[in-house]
Amino acid sequence: MLVFSYNAAQPAFSLRLDSSQQASRVRGMRPHRFHPSTPLAAALLICGAVALAGCAEADPPKKPAASDTAKKPSKKDEKPAADNAADDSATDDAGAANAPVSYDLDSPDSVTVLVNKQRPLNPITFEPGDLVLPSLPNPNGQPVRQVMLADLERLAADAVAAGLPQPILSSGYRSYQLQESLFANYSANYGVAAADQFSARPGHSEHQTGLAVDLDDGSGCNLQACFGNTALGQWLRDNAHRYGFVLRYTEAGTPITGYTAEPWHFRYVGVEVAEAVRASGAETLEQFFGVA
Repeated sequence: MLVFSYNAAQPAFSLRLDSSQQASRVRGMRPHRFHPSTPLAAALLICGAVALAGCAEADPPKKPAASDTAKKPSKKDEKPAADNAADDSATDDAGAANAPVSYDLDSPDSVTVLVNKQRPLNPITFEPGDLVLPSLPNPNGQPVRQVMLADLERLAADAVAAGLPQPILSSGYRSYQLQESLFANYSANYGVAAADQFSARPGHSEHQTGLAVDLDDGSGCNLQACFGNTALGQWLRDNAHRYGFVLRYTEAGTPITGYTAEPWHFRYVGVEVAEAVRASGAETLEQFFGVA
């Protein structure tokens, strides 16, 4: 075996035989001759020089894994799960707040049902199931829907408290059959075209919903245009929305509704919707609901 050595004091390389080779010489075995020009010798010389000069490296450093190079969030950077849930909830709430409001315009018992010349009730002979008699003076004994009773009576009480005449319920709920009879009589007396301007056909009347009322003050303007000029008529026009009612047929809305103005006819849609209609400036429910 060849043994390689280096003398730092006298820089030089030397090769010698180890004890086994020396022993082989004694036993008559011919050792391999080392010659610096052979490839093996050259390789040994180069490796030795590099090792002694301190240039050789240990195993090359491992390339860090992707997970090692990624920055791990510190504790202060991490959001508690509760905070994340709160953020998500806030986002959902904001989205809900900005979502368009949806109204039920079709169900016959909905307080926002839209009934007009083009939109009959379905079924056309619908009868409300929660009709009650209000405490207002009611010469025709006509009921209204339970859902509007408290607001109607509150409106009447507040009108009286404001020094106005006691509101009178001139008309409330009318059945399909009653409306059919009324329209037939008007048509016979004034003609169908004229009747269509001030009377609804059966199945197309708001009175059939039980959510419409015709109000009077006993001054002689019952169901007449002059009611709009009375103190009660003006107060109702300005305040009915606070109780969930809208003035359904205005002069400005005639091109849309097809009916002449009725300053006595108020339709219940609930306080929230009535106030929204008022704030929007819409003359008709058709405009407010976007179906004009």
